[in-house]
Amino acid sequence: MTVLIFLGCLMGFMLLGVPIAFTLLLAGTAMMWQLGIFDSQLIAQNLINGADNFVLLAAPFFMLAGEFMNAGGLSRRIVNMALCLVGHIQGGLGYVAVIAAIIMASLSGSALADTTALAALLLPMMREAKYDVPRCAGLIACGGIIAPIIPPSIPFVIFGVAAQVSITKLFLAGIVPGVLMGLSILAAWWLVSRHDKLETRPRPPIEQIRKTFVDGIWALVLPVIIIVGLKFGVFTPTEAAVVAAAYALFVGMFIYRELKFKDLYHLFLSAGKMTAVVMFLVGGAMVSAWLITVADLPGQLVGLLGGLLETPKLFMFAVVVITLIIGTSMDMTPTILILAPVLMPVVKQAGINPVYFGVVFVMANAIGLITPPVGTSLTAVCGVGKLPVGRVVVGMWPFLLAEIGVVFLLVLFPDLVLVPLSFMTR
Repeated sequence: MTVLIFLGCLMGFMLLGVPIAFTLLLAGTAMMWQLGIFDSQLIAQNLINGADNFVLLAAPFFMLAGEFMNAGGLSRRIVNMALCLVGHIQGGLGYVAVIAAIIMASLSGSALADTTALAALLLPMMREAKYDVPRCAGLIACGGIIAPIIPPSIPFVIFGVAAQVSITKLFLAGIVPGVLMGLSILAAWWLVSRHDKLETRPRPPIEQIRKTFVDGIWALVLPVIIIVGLKFGVFTPTEAAVVAAAYALFVGMFIYRELKFKDLYHLFLSAGKMTAVVMFLVGGAMVSAWLITVADLPGQLVGLLGGLLETPKLFMFAVVVITLIIGTSMDMTPTILILAPVLMPVVKQAGINPVYFGVVFVMANAIGLITPPVGTSLTAVCGVGKLPVGRVVVGMWPFLLAEIGVVFLLVLFPDLVLVPLSFMTR
């Protein structure tokens, strides 16, 4: 009965258009009434305690780093480096989009920031070169969701807090799966574009390539600093976020000199607004998470899924399918915050590595960012490119299927995550 009340309130308020954070609070309140423990002070206490978490400071600083990166010229230089490498080959701008997406993913951790920046930089070039623009927009949208997988990743921070899993291990475990996602859409782009007669750019001279890479080397140093620092325990994920923001600010203002002092107010304001949304969501989810524990919903779920727990791969398959379906109608952050506390006790009961589960779960959630009707990254690409959503969805299918294939590949072969993780955490 408690499960039905919680899910009924959750879906009902969402259908009415109530914002997700308020929906979580209202669903939690309904559960309190049903359990006979309603107390407004408990709601306020859990709401505040949910957001009052040192680890969550990583989220605003990574958001701020993304703002500094885009405004300070780091994103543009990454695209220029990719153009020098592969821009001259057949369909080169598509390869540029994916390579730039992989590199930018290691800087910001935000799918929306990376997707918007890549669309603004590359779609005009692709349109001028007579590429299939809706297909290119779909490619950029799929490339943008690599950002939540390759460290630094804001969704990994949120999952780590909600599920009580090591964020450092999540970061390190996400490197190989993120690269695999990039390689999968590179292969899909090759398949769909190999027969297209597209305009190619002239091969740049060696001197221009050298200058481009010397100019962009400052952008490439940041992911090295973060990964090496996490690997050797120099700093925590929260401290890594501060380092990333400070580094992007320094490079943008004093090396590239494209970030002006007058721009800082708007960049801080933008990052602050995004942080407020995330923190309110986290606080609301923690109210529901506490009540889920009190009502022993995980124990009830273990009873319902008892048959699947004996076959971990079948359980993971079911979780991925359910997450992909939910992702079509709910954004990534609330999905993680709602499902992670419910599923983690079941994951442990099934003997599944929590870090491995976190990586696959976040990857499945990331795909929800580009699946209609809610997909925020898909909507962002359509807005930047002034394209109808329907046409972009049609062009996106080959790349979307490739990324879904990678997720199921990890379900079948967990060692693709666990072996690199064991090597990096020695």
